[in-house]
Amino acid sequence: MLPENITAIVARNETWSGQAATEPYEVGWAREAVIFVRALKEPVGPAPVAQVEISPDGMHWVPEGAQFKMPSASGEIAVARLTNYGNWLRIATRFEDGASCSVLVTLHLKA
Repeated sequence: MLPENITAIVARNETWSGQAATEPYEVGWAREAVIFVRALKEPVGPAPVAQVEISPDGMHWVPEGAQFKMPSASGEIAVARLTNYGNWLRIATRFEDGASCSVLVTLHLKA
């Protein structure tokens, strides 16, 4: 039997600045998740650290523990690999004043 897979685009050509996060995505059915964040344009200012957040209901969020540095150049990709998470996932970060990044964020999920 082949495993079920899905790729979900949760942020496309969004310019993130200040406090930023993807839309919540329900992933409770998946055994594992790989999250990719790609800079679509040259970022402005320093690249912050992003974190994976989990939620029991898609509204109230806590850090999952996985962190990664946001891309610091156009075309660069950051990645996080996850197992053992709850029902909802998102990526969140905080940019310094004046800093920003246009992103494409995808979740790759496998049952």
